[in-house]
Amino acid sequence: MAWVKRGLVYLPAGQYQWNRTHAAVPTVDKVDDKLWRIYFATRDDENRSRISYIEVEAGNPQNILYEHSEPILPLGKIGAFDDCGMMPSWILDVAGLKYLYYIGWTVRNTVPYHNSIGLAISRDGGRTFERFSKGPLFSPTYREPYFTGTSCVLREDGVWKNWYMSCVKWELVDHRPEPFYHIKYAESLDGINWKREATVALDFKSEKEAGIVRASVLKENGSYKMWYSYRNLDGYRTDKNNSYRIGYAESVDGKRWERRDEMAGIDVSDEGWDSIMIEYPHVIAHDGRKFMFYNGNGFGKSGFGYATLE
Repeated sequence: MAWVKRGLVYLPAGQYQWNRTHAAVPTVDKVDDKLWRIYFATRDDENRSRISYIEVEAGNPQNILYEHSEPILPLGKIGAFDDCGMMPSWILDVAGLKYLYYIGWTVRNTVPYHNSIGLAISRDGGRTFERFSKGPLFSPTYREPYFTGTSCVLREDGVWKNWYMSCVKWELVDHRPEPFYHIKYAESLDGINWKREATVALDFKSEKEAGIVRASVLKENGSYKMWYSYRNLDGYRTDKNNSYRIGYAESVDGKRWERRDEMAGIDVSDEGWDSIMIEYPHVIAHDGRKFMFYNGNGFGKSGFGYATLE
């Protein structure tokens, strides 16, 4: 496959206290045949992530029709799993409601941060949301003692399937704590109570690799296809050779995956907003084409753009 890059879609102007920088983890809701709503994480004056959205023309996302003027949720109460920030991860329709799975941020003493998976629910078509609970859906367990992050959730025959990021350890690298995370798989009957057996869906391919995050899964012709981002351990923040790239994998059952990164069909550009890293893909199908929304340099600091697969 070969993706055709179509350019930058959105970068916040920083006109509000809550959207000074970044538009990370673009999460697309196909509202109808004419409108897509794209949720993203921006950062406020204190570098805390907040969720907001824009609305774009379906099939032509560079035509921005509406820009929301506030975050969709306040920060969590002090001490809660999302009191230091939140990022969108996945959205789907559930019996007239919108379920938005999101990442909650807190800070730690010995490591820089801790993430958990939370749920927010909209009763007005995705314009406003309320937390499902004050606590997260995914907390540390004896099998998964570290943090969890991005989710991709599909429903099939009454079973909810979740491909989520799971941290497996922290290590000191040049006196700095660095996380190692990959993609695990869990199931549920209601999208809230999840059976987590620490099933690894996508693992590291070498000792140099340290991060696999933001699965985006489509099922086509009886098989599963996943796009995701992966990075190495050393210098991934600034080193073009070690920073995030977008990968691709296939599976027959959705649990055991074969990585085929050489087939991803997209890489960093020679210059511009996505010339150092590309990450956090969300792939959707529309009118016989696939659209990939993704971030570029600075983990979303340069905004998000899109590419198409004819």
